[in-house]
Amino acid sequence: MNTAILSVIAGLVLLILASDRLVVAAVRLSETLGVSAVLVGALVVGLGTSLPELLVSGLLARDGKLDEAVTNIISSNTANVTLVLGLAALVATIHSSRRVLYREGILMIASVVAFAAVLLDKKVEVWEGAALLVGLIVAIYALIVWSLHGPDVADNKSGVGAHSPRGKEPFADLPTTRHEMVAGAIAIVVTVGAARLLLSGAETIATELGASATLIGTMLGVGTSLPEMATAVSAARRKQVDLIIGNVLGSNIFNSLAVGGVAALIGPGLLVEVDTPLLVVMVVTAVIAGVLARTGGKIVRLEGVALIAVFGGFAALVL
Repeated sequence: MNTAILSVIAGLVLLILASDRLVVAAVRLSETLGVSAVLVGALVVGLGTSLPELLVSGLLARDGKLDEAVTNIISSNTANVTLVLGLAALVATIHSSRRVLYREGILMIASVVAFAAVLLDKKVEVWEGAALLVGLIVAIYALIVWSLHGPDVADNKSGVGAHSPRGKEPFADLPTTRHEMVAGAIAIVVTVGAARLLLSGAETIATELGASATLIGTMLGVGTSLPEMATAVSAARRKQVDLIIGNVLGSNIFNSLAVGGVAALIGPGLLVEVDTPLLVVMVVTAVIAGVLARTGGKIVRLEGVALIAVFGGFAALVL
């Protein structure tokens, strides 16, 4: 028990420090390259912090535990648009341009709906996994095109260390770019490792206290979203709201299309314990987040509390 407690403390400290450095690297990259912070948040931060979901669901699918793999994705998607956005909104108001909310938000909802559609018949096939991965390629292409040709290119007023004067060509400052890419990659690795350390300790404590298997399973889904939570809160503290949005959107797109696709390719089969209400909650929470963001283009503290309460309802449904 003492070792587990130390694991939780160490994981929490590393998670906070690494996620904060990841935010700094992401902001500096978006400024140096002259691209949208939402793009960096979605592709670098969002996809990077979704590695725990990919690893956990991939291994579960390989071991023939498709229900657990799918439940992990559902729980993570739901946590991202409730706990992650909710906690970040408690720290700072989340707002972005209407165009970002419409385009990237709709893309995220479409990805979640596509994943839910694959699961509706309680049977996951290889071709469906391949289709989800093709959808991921399309989504990434759309994000890049929107970023390069849209009005929401880097306009960060962070003061956290932009090194290139505005107007430079992308990659004009290669030493800085390489440095921040390396720093960001290391921060992602540490963030994912710290989340796993924290989750491992928490699972051990829960087991020794006699927690149920369903409770531990729910902890697994929430635990794989810890990197997103830590990164979003750090971004909120630094007033980098576009990174928060990009983080959540990218994570849910990656979870639904990449993680869901990989799980289907590795371990296709029948679903026994995944109920339709869980899919409905996952889709509805994604839509709710979009509706809340639509009210003036922002999510305020009260709405953040509401999102956290929604996740409480989801947890009660799972248990």
